[in-house]
Amino acid sequence: MSPRPRKASDEEVFAAAQRAMMRLGPAQLTLGEIAAEAGLTAGALVQRFGSKRGLLLALMREAAAGAGGMVTGLRAAHPSPLAALRAYADCMARMGESPAMLAHHLAYLQIDLTDPDLRRHLRTMARATRDALEALLAEAVAAGELARATDTAALARAVQVTLSGSLMTWAHYQEGTAARWLRHDLEALLAPLRGPEPAPLSRKRARGAR
Repeated sequence: MSPRPRKASDEEVFAAAQRAMMRLGPAQLTLGEIAAEAGLTAGALVQRFGSKRGLLLALMREAAAGAGGMVTGLRAAHPSPLAALRAYADCMARMGESPAMLAHHLAYLQIDLTDPDLRRHLRTMARATRDALEALLAEAVAAGELARATDTAALARAVQVTLSGSLMTWAHYQEGTAARWLRHDLEALLAPLRGPEPAPLSRKRARGAR
């Protein structure tokens, strides 16, 4: 008797797909490659997801559902809100571990942007991440790591813009690691907002300081 085919959870399949996508561009990625990475047969993936696009849709749906939880998990693993934010930047930088990996990421992003169903999940993921970042920054304000007057909604958007743009700019220069490049730009964004704000001078102290 031949052994029974191995079963794998959706989470294991998605993890295998992500590993394959780091190595392969969209044209090279096949259900067979993902199945081999997961220790399954391509037929098993066809039965479960229908096609490569079906698998990618399921993967993006899962990523969108867990986007906010990723930031929450980073906060739980770090001693302060800004330490968690720096860890988030490090996670972003992993897409630039090599120029080839970043090129693959951009190729998949192009597909996400042009496929209406994938784009819907991409937008959901971006919004969930922004909301989670805003909550993290609000915690940083409460902890005195950022100035009290910080507009956390605007800053959360600026963090997304800065890190995404920083990753693309690193690809142009490729000076040092992507992680160091993103950290540098993140710190430049945060520097004017580092708290706590100084207490306002009283009128008597202000006159004496003239």
